[in-house]
Amino acid sequence: MKFRKSLILALSSLLSLSACNKYLDVVPKGKTVLSTTDDYYKMVSLPNRGYPIGNFAYLTDDLWIKESYIIGLPKSIDIINFTFDEQTNRPEYITSSSFYNQCYVYINRWNMVLTLIDDSEGDASTKQLAKAEAKVLRAFDYFMLINVYAKSYDPATAATDGGVVIMDKYDLEAKKPKSTVAEVYQFIQQNIDEALPYLQEKPLDVYHPSLAFAYALKTKVHLFKREYNDAKAAAQKSLGYNGQIFDLVKYTAQGGPNALAVTAADNPEVLNYAYNTGYNEMNIAYSYPISPELKALFNTTDARYSLFFSTGPSPYIDAGSGTAFWNVPYTKFFYPTVGMKTTEVYLMLAECYAREGRLSDAMSIINNLRSKRITNAAQAQLATPATTKSTMDIIIQERRKELMFGVNRFFDLKRFNLEPDYAKTLTRTFPIVSKTVPQQTYTLKPNSRMYIIPFAQDVLKLNPSLTLNTDETIPFR
Repeated sequence: MKFRKSLILALSSLLSLSACNKYLDVVPKGKTVLSTTDDYYKMVSLPNRGYPIGNFAYLTDDLWIKESYIIGLPKSIDIINFTFDEQTNRPEYITSSSFYNQCYVYINRWNMVLTLIDDSEGDASTKQLAKAEAKVLRAFDYFMLINVYAKSYDPATAATDGGVVIMDKYDLEAKKPKSTVAEVYQFIQQNIDEALPYLQEKPLDVYHPSLAFAYALKTKVHLFKREYNDAKAAAQKSLGYNGQIFDLVKYTAQGGPNALAVTAADNPEVLNYAYNTGYNEMNIAYSYPISPELKALFNTTDARYSLFFSTGPSPYIDAGSGTAFWNVPYTKFFYPTVGMKTTEVYLMLAECYAREGRLSDAMSIINNLRSKRITNAAQAQLATPATTKSTMDIIIQERRKELMFGVNRFFDLKRFNLEPDYAKTLTRTFPIVSKTVPQQTYTLKPNSRMYIIPFAQDVLKLNPSLTLNTDETIPFR
């Protein structure tokens, strides 16, 4: 049966859906008629995609929390994560997940384009382009989902590790079983590879995915699968389309954000506009102070810190804690958190070189990046280490400093924890300032189940066939 050529749907409600009723409910609040191919193509452009990280934000060594948000308060998922509490059954505390629900809202949007556009009135080449762009964005959303709710890709176990539900068509009634990690990654790669021949180097606007972004995402998928030759080739392709780095050293000399505003359109590094919460999220970056450990990685001439961070005095952090917070509004400098950028592609390429023993090539990339970040030229240049592990340690450290606030550190900890050379046991001593409770040291081991976020109660209730990817207990079954 063919779908109607004119579809009445509430586009304005797509971003506000909180629970995936039969996976995704569309509740009209105002109507837009989709009747032409151009209507569907415009639908692919979505400026304010948010991926809230609340269910796992504190399971890294990069973020910190104000002590008054922990001490004396009843147990919450933030407190469970911040104190690395492995004994608590987390599904009892996760009633819903904005991250999960938003991803499927977006997937429903892309599926709508893919399923319905062929019955619309318009040019065949535009239909093909719209479908290609929707597939890349769908691949991105599944990459987000699989790396939060499942084990990181392990070639030895991916075929049996539990993954997430693949929704590959516009169907509001479907209640499907989850696929394995391997199957989800195969679906992601298939979407990217099918899209690449039809994408544009310079799309209609920055919210339509470009070839540079598609190849960047392809790089990331191959890297996480440890397919380093394929990742290297994709990275080189991406950088061939856009290899620009915004020069923070020059920007510092110009006076920084207080003298020269850099909006989203002015930052050539950005490949994909996606956020934790939304476009203006850096106005509330004090919600996520960086940890003393991450702060200590920046030297005094690192513009990534000196231009944007403050240690107060401020009500947003505890004086004497060694933490800092982002103190520049998005109107003065646009910083992408979840979305990809060219510097991530450079860092992925450097990792590929290091993995294959091309250490000087890896460090050439790192030093070029640092020359745009470290205002003291002598400090910017690092010597090439003698071993792959030492080179990788530098790359991992640069990733932490370059890719802050979003999902990248959480994803990196998960994938590196599968390799003995790079696995890390996290330790957190808390509180640092307050004397009202005893100071304790909390530990998170590399193989902890906490790195796999349980599905939330609302989703589990709506799909009785869905099971957890950890050994925790569903509270209502």
